[in-house]
Amino acid sequence: MRTRRKPVLAALAAVLTLLGAACSKPPPAPDAHNLADLYQAAKKEGQVIWFAPKPEAQMRPAIKAFEKKYPGITVKYTNKKAPDLVTQLNVEQAARRVSFDVSNAGGLTVLPSVDMAAKVDWAQYRVPGNQIFDGNFVYVWAVPKVWAYNTTAVPAASAPHSWNDVLDPRWGGGKLTIESRGSFMTVWAQDKALGTGPGLAFSAKLAKQSPHYTDNTTQAHTNIVSGQTPLGTDLINLVLADKAKGAPVAVAPIGPTNANKAYLFVPEGSPHPAAGRLLTAFLASAEGQKALAGSYNSIIPTETDCSKTATANRVVRALCAAGVQWRSETDVQQYQRFADFFPQVEKALGTDVH
Repeated sequence: MRTRRKPVLAALAAVLTLLGAACSKPPPAPDAHNLADLYQAAKKEGQVIWFAPKPEAQMRPAIKAFEKKYPGITVKYTNKKAPDLVTQLNVEQAARRVSFDVSNAGGLTVLPSVDMAAKVDWAQYRVPGNQIFDGNFVYVWAVPKVWAYNTTAVPAASAPHSWNDVLDPRWGGGKLTIESRGSFMTVWAQDKALGTGPGLAFSAKLAKQSPHYTDNTTQAHTNIVSGQTPLGTDLINLVLADKAKGAPVAVAPIGPTNANKAYLFVPEGSPHPAAGRLLTAFLASAEGQKALAGSYNSIIPTETDCSKTATANRVVRALCAAGVQWRSETDVQQYQRFADFFPQVEKALGTDVH
C-alpha cells in the first residue's frame, strides 16, 4: 500500500541551501491603483515567477496570452505540488527571501496559505467580486473530483451510478484505485445530506474492497487510463484531456462530488510584486479564463448549474452530461472542516501511516 506521508527534512534542507545565509528586505508593494499603472510597474520588474501544481503545457496558452497582452514581462513557470509550495514558502518567508511571485492554494493548502498571502485590493485591478476569496485569494479554476472508468474494461451500462455502487463486491480485490489522502471524500463534509459520520462509515467499507492506493489523483488517473484498474478516483480535467486524445476513459455518473476551487495569491515578500498582481488579475479576467479553458482549467459555478449559459463551459457540460451534481467551497470555515475530516478519512481507509 502506498501512502502520501513523506519526510520533509530533505526538502527543507534543499530550500534553505537555495536561500543562503543572507536575508534581504523584500520589495515594497506597488503604488499602483489601476491596471495601467500596475503594468508600468510590472514592466520595470521585467518578469513574474509563477508556481502551481499543473503541467506547464496546460498553462502555456495562458502564459502566451499574458506575454502578448503585456510585452516586456516574461513568465517563468514551475510545476510544483501544492504541499511543497506551502513548505517552501513558509521557509522562504521566515528567511525573508521569497523566490516566486504567484502561488496556488486549494483544498488543505488554503488554511496554511492565508497568513502567507500579501494583502491586495483585487477589485482595483478589475478582478470580479465573486472571484475574490477571503480578501487576498483569487479564484481562477476549479478541479472537480470525479469517479472515472476505463471504457475498454467497463461498458457504460455497467459503470456504477452511485457512491454505494462502488461498494459492490465486483469492484473488490484491487479493481479500484483511489488516492490515499481521501480528498475525493470532501463532498461528504460539504453536503448535509451526506455528512461526515456516514462518510467515515463509507470509507471503512471502501477499505474492505482492498483498493489500490496512490499518493495522488494523477497516479490514480494513470492507472485507470492504462487499464491497470478499471475504476477509480480522478480529476475531470485529466479525464477530459485524455479522452480528447482518444484514451479509453470516461466520467462515471457518481455524485454529488466536490468541485475543488483553486486560488492564486501573491506571497508577502515576493520579488516582483507588481508583476505577480498583474498576472493574477489577468488570469481572473475573461481573456485569461478563455486561455485557461482550452486545457479544461477555468472557473465553474459554485453549485450545480446545468443552464445553457453554464454549459458553455466544457467542464460543466461534461459534469451535466454525466448527471453529476457538484458543490464548491464558500468560506474559510469549510476548509477548517476539511482539515479536521481528512485525517479521520485516512484512518478509516487505513492510509494514516507516518
